[in-house]
Amino acid sequence: MSQQFDYDLVIIGAGVGGHGAALHAVSCGLKTAIIEASEMGGTCVNRGCIPSKALLAATGRLREFRNAHHLKELGIQLGSVEFDRQAIADHASNLVSKIRGDLTNSLTRLHVDTIRGWGKISGSQKVSVTTDAGEKIITARDIIISSGSVPFVPPGIEIDGKTVFTSDDALKLEWLPNWVAIIGSGYIGLEFSDIYSALGCEITLIEALDVLMPGFDPDIAKLAQRVLITPRDIETHVGIIAQKVTPGSPVTIELANVKTKEVVDVLEVDACLVATGRIPATKNLGLECVSVETDRRGFIPVNDRMAVLLAGEEVPHLWAIGDATGKMMLAHTASAQGMVAVENICGRQRTIDYRSIPGAAFTHPEISFVGLTEPAAKDQGKVEGFEVATVRSYFKGNSKALAEGEADGMAKVIYRQDTGEVLGVHIIGMHAADLIHEASSALANRQSINTLAYLVHAHPTLSEVLDEAYKRALKV
Repeated sequence: MSQQFDYDLVIIGAGVGGHGAALHAVSCGLKTAIIEASEMGGTCVNRGCIPSKALLAATGRLREFRNAHHLKELGIQLGSVEFDRQAIADHASNLVSKIRGDLTNSLTRLHVDTIRGWGKISGSQKVSVTTDAGEKIITARDIIISSGSVPFVPPGIEIDGKTVFTSDDALKLEWLPNWVAIIGSGYIGLEFSDIYSALGCEITLIEALDVLMPGFDPDIAKLAQRVLITPRDIETHVGIIAQKVTPGSPVTIELANVKTKEVVDVLEVDACLVATGRIPATKNLGLECVSVETDRRGFIPVNDRMAVLLAGEEVPHLWAIGDATGKMMLAHTASAQGMVAVENICGRQRTIDYRSIPGAAFTHPEISFVGLTEPAAKDQGKVEGFEVATVRSYFKGNSKALAEGEADGMAKVIYRQDTGEVLGVHIIGMHAADLIHEASSALANRQSINTLAYLVHAHPTLSEVLDEAYKRALKV
């Protein structure tokens, strides 16, 4: 480390991305500090991935134990199945506390200096930290911004945190509304519809676009609606916006046509979850001190080396990762970006490959994907001059899925007709979030169905659903 700096690397934000960057920096021999104004672990640990998966695990078991028909097919009979709302909520909060503690302890063990306070850029290679004791300036050869995101609340929606709330409050599971409206049918909306429906709540799902689950591949969305929505106590509205939402008892929601903005209905429900995505937490970061401007949505411009850009050029020694960049707002993307940033800080050229980063919704059954949807692949094909082909295989033909009594599901592989290169893989079914990583590796290595069709999968396993798809593509 140059003696003119306090640290080799200072990271603003101790979420999953910042934490991963800090661990990799230490392994590379960098003297590192991490600054956090709120809870260690950021959104993922405290208000996102971790508590939501704890709730989904508990409610998934409840759904399974109450499915008498499924259990009877397996030769199992249970009596009355009850649940304790507070105990389920405690399971989530206890898991958050454990993982937050583990994360904090790992930084301490590796001698990363943790500075509690609000960090912001105060000049080139300088960070100011505001704490209860005042403000101090620290210097660093390199700085990584990992400031995360916050829930987006559209205009016209009033949040009170009790009857109208975002996922931040919903994860506390402080009460169970008899009838809850969920605005948005993306990851968050789908997972909470899964949680609430398992706990006996009636649900109204409101989507502004013309189709439910607009970010998913159309074939997967179609099957998901049949499996995750139609059989459950969920009504849906598409092409409709919640134009005005007023907290209270009841909550009133004015539904309007998305095109005409004319009110078409007024709902009175017990609660409303606003699941309309997230926006970057990039205000008051001092970016103006180095003349950096965010885009119109508030995201920090970066390249694939994770260097912050000013008029298209890299700002020396300044990097940004995670939700603040708006690339793929997923915890594991932030971790991958953090490692890429540190590699480049150390002089080892590395870029990030977003195409091979998988995503998942942890519903029951799960949905996962990596790469392009079929429409996106066809658009790319038109530009680059190639034809796109698709192939599907089904869980109902998979021995392990049949043994588990979980035969609802499908794998879809999208590939180039000329070279066979896999462009995207989408799965809905049991353990889809685990199965997708084989496909992620295939995309990362630009593999072809001509190679993948000859890989050997253990039998009987769920992974054979991909094996079957590859073989169907090659017709072997």
